[in-house]
Amino acid sequence: MKKKLLLVEDDQSFGSVLKSYLELNDFAVDWVDDGILALPKFKSQKYNLVILDVMLPNIDGFTIAKEIRENDKETPFIFITAKTLRDDIVKGYKTGADDYITKPFDTEILLFKIKAILCRGGIKKESANNEISFGGFVFNTKIRTLTFRIKIVTNLSPKESELLRMLLEQKGELLPKSLALNSIWGDANYFTTRSMDVYIAKLRKYLSPDDSIKILTVHGSGYRMVWENMD
Repeated sequence: MKKKLLLVEDDQSFGSVLKSYLELNDFAVDWVDDGILALPKFKSQKYNLVILDVMLPNIDGFTIAKEIRENDKETPFIFITAKTLRDDIVKGYKTGADDYITKPFDTEILLFKIKAILCRGGIKKESANNEISFGGFVFNTKIRTLTFRIKIVTNLSPKESELLRMLLEQKGELLPKSLALNSIWGDANYFTTRSMDVYIAKLRKYLSPDDSIKILTVHGSGYRMVWENMD
């Protein structure tokens, strides 16, 4: 079944284009253009993810997000907004947002962020103890440890842990370099790109005890992580 998204966006032109783009990428999308319509629509059925503009008529996106969180602790949501002030971004995350994207933005980046969030939710449901098993490893996302066959334990840095988690979430599909750079380093420039290359090399070294696990470079695009029995 298609994943179902609720889009709350008052700009008619942008909302229509974004809805069509997401539907072309195999999502089912309900779109409302007024903040006052968002909560009744959200409560009317189950959504996999909500995309919220901040500046809306009648009820702003922050208020909608707060009310969603009071009634639903699980459904992820993303803010898309022209509000770029640090205080607004912090306020967005404090409401429980999974991401905050400022306009204008690349719709492909939004698409990858949606897929990553939905995939992360699947991993959480599979492992309530924050552990992900793959190949001969167990990765604890909470305490950032990587354990190989109960013998070798590696303590990961926050960036190493987040990069490994994003690779695992893609389940063999491409992790775009720009998505990882913006999500983990907060910018995609020459220096952060070189830094990410170093972290990829570190992860390859940590994972080397299991030679079935490969982090493949897709030149100009990003990385794919594959291993035996991925399903």
